[in-house]
Amino acid sequence: MHKEIYEARKSIILDFISDPHYHPMKLKEMCSILGVPRNEREDLKLVLDQLISEHQIDIDTKGRYKKSDPELLSGTFIGNTKGFGFVQVEGIDTDFYVSGENAMDALHGDQVLIKKISEAKGNHRSEAVVVKVVERANEYVIGIFEKSKNYGFVVPDNQKIAKDIFIQKNHTMGAVNGHKVVVKVTDYGNARRNPEGKVVEILGHVNDPGVDILSIVRAYHLPEQFPEEVMEQVARIPEEVQPEEYAGRKDIRSWQTVTIDGEEAKDLDDAITIVKTSEDRYLLGVHIADVSHYVTENSPLDKEALKRGTSVYLTDRVIPMLPHKLSNGICSLNTGVDRLALSCIMEMDDKGNILSHEIAETVINVDRRMTYTAVKQILEDKDPDVIESYKDFVPMFELMAEAASKLREKRKNRGGIDFDFPESKIILDKRGRAVDVKPYDRNSATKIIEDFMLAANETIAEDFFWQEIPFLYRTHETPDADRIHKLTVFLKNFGYYLKLKSGEVHPKEFQKLLGKIEGTPEEAMISRLVLRSMMRAKYTTDNSGHFGLAVKYYTHFTSPIRRYPDLQIHRIIKENLSGRLNEGRMEHYKKILPAVATATSQCERRADEAEREVDKLKKVEYMSQHIGEIHEGVISGITNWGMYVELPNTCEGMIRLQDLDDFYIFDENKYELVGEMTKQIFRLGQKIRIYIADADKVTRTVDFLLADDVE
Repeated sequence: MHKEIYEARKSIILDFISDPHYHPMKLKEMCSILGVPRNEREDLKLVLDQLISEHQIDIDTKGRYKKSDPELLSGTFIGNTKGFGFVQVEGIDTDFYVSGENAMDALHGDQVLIKKISEAKGNHRSEAVVVKVVERANEYVIGIFEKSKNYGFVVPDNQKIAKDIFIQKNHTMGAVNGHKVVVKVTDYGNARRNPEGKVVEILGHVNDPGVDILSIVRAYHLPEQFPEEVMEQVARIPEEVQPEEYAGRKDIRSWQTVTIDGEEAKDLDDAITIVKTSEDRYLLGVHIADVSHYVTENSPLDKEALKRGTSVYLTDRVIPMLPHKLSNGICSLNTGVDRLALSCIMEMDDKGNILSHEIAETVINVDRRMTYTAVKQILEDKDPDVIESYKDFVPMFELMAEAASKLREKRKNRGGIDFDFPESKIILDKRGRAVDVKPYDRNSATKIIEDFMLAANETIAEDFFWQEIPFLYRTHETPDADRIHKLTVFLKNFGYYLKLKSGEVHPKEFQKLLGKIEGTPEEAMISRLVLRSMMRAKYTTDNSGHFGLAVKYYTHFTSPIRRYPDLQIHRIIKENLSGRLNEGRMEHYKKILPAVATATSQCERRADEAEREVDKLKKVEYMSQHIGEIHEGVISGITNWGMYVELPNTCEGMIRLQDLDDFYIFDENKYELVGEMTKQIFRLGQKIRIYIADADKVTRTVDFLLADDVE
């Protein structure tokens, strides 16, 4: 019997394993009874492994297969500092509570099988017991080493790993008290015994410059060094465009071309050209570095880029997807040098409609490297000195602003949602210590580039969708109905409403809401709640549209230096342009793209989480220098244990209910706290004065008190 037949008859195999006469049974015995030839046993094992991955069957410690308990559920274990945990099961809204005694040897992030042991009652969740850890999330743990006379132990940085890691004396690598270390876990312990491990790397003392961020880099398994074979391939790549590489490309070096980026950016992967061809027509060119020309499929560079998925931008460093020789060199659209590009040249009318487009392999030469700040000074501030410095380009920037406003207006009319949260700009000194934190707002120049990139991404996605070519799309699903229901209940308290149709909401409703709350005290709070109600955008092979942008077709085309999906679709686009995308190559992409979509979505999430952790760490470090100060902030979150307050510089802290001078009741529907005796009310969006009481870099938390209580 061949593998295909086995796969077609999984139910028969399940019935066989479930038969009490044969249950449980080793592979050899099963093959003997079923009459499976020796040369086909591996095929049978593949099917059994598939059934194990689907949790339909299990294998015990003696290698015997048996039917899985139908009451078992698969999920992710979420640890808690107090030793208990919760398990998130896909498709079930409420988590399962797992006591410390019932957690077995599960640690935060592990994939586990659980069995429910009690139903939910009132405010109490359903309770479960972990019966098996299916996949470990913590092969390595980062933490602070503490030494005893005959042994040591490591206190994990991750507060959700509640148990310290025991280290035998001969496995400490000479670590001393206060060293930040990487531990390889050798034994995960159990409910009554701590995990054990051995120190495999000493990062430095906890107070050494840079060790704090390096710890996060290690915790998220972010690769710092490129493998030797990758660097050998990079060394063979020329630093200038070679004469033979111009052949077959559209030569647009004579077009007035600029890049617009941040002051510190070195990997310049997009350039812009624009002219007005008639009273109501624009020719907009978005030119993207042709990275795929240098990063060839299945080469060491390509495999490493896929493994990394994206560049990671931390406060004090960038962990690039590609080596700097490429990202800052031959692939960067630097001023005054010829560069290979993949261009999307769009004809646009004065309503923001893309009338026609051309996708072409091009050679370009950038005239000026502009910054967002300089373009803002020209367009918004009308700075005469800056205008004089760039006088030959000022008409181009004014035309850019004009065209971008048309695109933005069109996006607004169709319902595109534009969240305008200030990002944090964290300033470090030479030792890597946070010395300032301030909001970093988008200006007119950043919005112009965003508008042009969105137009190119949408144009490319629609083109390849209708060609029915295997492709990667950037999709954003319609928000979950339960989340929208909770949001609408909350909004009613403020007199706002969302119009639903068949239980679903159109993005235009969110856009209208954001317009109504603009400038109100509750603007930031409601904007955040709207954002939390959204699903997470991801990469997929099916084009299901982008809810937030209110578009049917969307992809990521414009950043191949720092995002692998962009690099991947560049290959497909170029093969299609050159006529090399034959049936065999189409099948190839159909086969590999689902895995690429999953892997790059996971890498993106990892990068986002690492960036957030570093920002949180540095904000706490900054706030630790301001303990005892009084500031005004806005209540940004309310829970049944306290309220979060955000300061104008974007730093956030918590006022715990236990630190208030009254017993406060949390109203979950209204998101407010009501004092039992004083009847004082604290609401989301309310301005209050706070006293900075404490800041803890280990837990990455900042504690506030009400200023009135300490004055």
